[in-house]
Amino acid sequence: MYTDLKSYQLIISLLKQYGITHCVLSAGSRNVPFVHSIEEDPEFHCYSVVDERSAGYFALGLAQELNEPVVISCTSSTATCNYWPPVAEAFYQGVPIVVLTSDRDPAMLGQWEDQMIDQVGMYDRHVRKSVNLPIINSRDDEIYCQRLINEALLELNHHGTGPVHINIPSKTYNNSFPLKELPKAQKINRIGMEDSKTVWEEKIEKLKSAKRILVTCGQNSCVSKKLNDELKKFFERYNCTISLDYMSNLDIEEGINTTVCMDGRYIIPKKVKELLPDIVISFGGQIFSSIKEELQLFEGKFEHWLIQEDGRVIDAYKSLTDIFECKPEYFFDKCNEMTEGMVNDRIYFSEFKEYADNIKIPEFPWSHVYAIKEVVEKIPSNSVLHLSINDSIRITNFFKLNSGIKVYANIGTHGIDGCLSSFLGQAAATDRPSYLVIGDLAFFYDMNALRLKHIKNNVHILLINNEGGSEFYFNKIWRNEASDLHTTARHKTKAELWVKSNDFIYLKATDKDSLEESLKIFMNEDNEKPVFLEVFTEMKHDSQVIYDFFDLSRPKDAQSEVLRKSKDFLKSTIGQEKANKIKAILKKN
Repeated sequence: MYTDLKSYQLIISLLKQYGITHCVLSAGSRNVPFVHSIEEDPEFHCYSVVDERSAGYFALGLAQELNEPVVISCTSSTATCNYWPPVAEAFYQGVPIVVLTSDRDPAMLGQWEDQMIDQVGMYDRHVRKSVNLPIINSRDDEIYCQRLINEALLELNHHGTGPVHINIPSKTYNNSFPLKELPKAQKINRIGMEDSKTVWEEKIEKLKSAKRILVTCGQNSCVSKKLNDELKKFFERYNCTISLDYMSNLDIEEGINTTVCMDGRYIIPKKVKELLPDIVISFGGQIFSSIKEELQLFEGKFEHWLIQEDGRVIDAYKSLTDIFECKPEYFFDKCNEMTEGMVNDRIYFSEFKEYADNIKIPEFPWSHVYAIKEVVEKIPSNSVLHLSINDSIRITNFFKLNSGIKVYANIGTHGIDGCLSSFLGQAAATDRPSYLVIGDLAFFYDMNALRLKHIKNNVHILLINNEGGSEFYFNKIWRNEASDLHTTARHKTKAELWVKSNDFIYLKATDKDSLEESLKIFMNEDNEKPVFLEVFTEMKHDSQVIYDFFDLSRPKDAQSEVLRKSKDFLKSTIGQEKANKIKAILKKN
């Protein structure tokens, strides 16, 4: 019989799957859920050593002789401190030991709670990985806990061996053992270039038989020709669809920009289920497209294969099953080696493309959408384009860019600070025409960069001055007039005098006609000075224009419209986080 404490259920399930079955146990109350769960499980070999210091050294010798990881488990407080000497010894000898320290309710730390000290990260630099598990109150907590345990166990033998630390807090003593069977926690596998041919062949055979493979391409600032070529071959041979956006910087004719079609404001629940893949393969950095959020709502319904050169655990879709520790070029080349005579049947691709092609581009009214469209569609091939943050990125991905444009954005952190400075650094390093699309809050935050001495004549800056942060209207965070002061930061500031004082050509547009006139100079590649175009719109209207665009061609059914209106109402009354939880329940049902 097993404990009903979920964190220990996951630990035990994963220890079994990793083949870690030798456990050195020290007496105590807080680790009773673990001890009693494994002591009668025939898969585990248990050793009783009361003194934790001695238990750690006993496990050290055991692991050395067995040549496999060994678990040590104790209660909370000073019991955990007694592990220090053997943990340090294991670290310097490279002996794999799983250190399980039981802990109390984190909220009670420093509140005179008995038998409680700060155990988080307590072994510091003498373990290869240290994780502090959450107290599980929801499915999201469970997924997070499962990921942390995997992260720790994967580091036991990742480019070397040594001890890892898992700290397990709980709110109360737990002496209940009602479970006859453990839940099957998701083990994450790491596959490297040094792994056997058989391991790779098993995975590739699975790909070859798959009918629905979705490749999601994150942000890439430097894409090699080999990666581009191998990904094209992969598409031609496997039954796959490729999801990307402009920051992927990939030149794949059949790639589908999913920025609009997978946005939760556009896609209906039924369509998400219809397009759900069997396997997701991901690589690159941040993914701007809402495909990430939409897939997260169906966690566990598909396999996620992550290509990550440093082998880190990045569970972007809450369904991670395999990590391929290699470059994407290596992965796709390896997959393509074994595909003689294979051809993508294009069934999954056609379903995805037919859906994405339903998007209709209207004649936009005067707005930031209209201004950005008029600029980005005219940017010449082989230019540099920097998109400041959310609105600039989202809107640019609505439209078709010319070929060979290198696209950047500071979405590693999604912060508004430094967009202008980053762009000017990029423009200083090239003679290619260089364009920046930036909103007013981001610009005024970083405006001092405009006086740098390294600004060249290839610089073209489009400032959307819509009097504040329109993103907060778009996300329906705006609540009342006070929000315009404290959240959207509504203002009447203009950039004109500052721009002119820094010797830029200054242009402005307040309607379609003035924009057309300004673009004759703004798009000129032979200007004798850097050029700056300030476009004036209004943020509330701008946000509505985007919503109207989504509404124009969004597939509709009665259920989806009720859900959408309910979601908007909930977001405006109970907040984004709670609304997302309700949305997840509704979609799964």
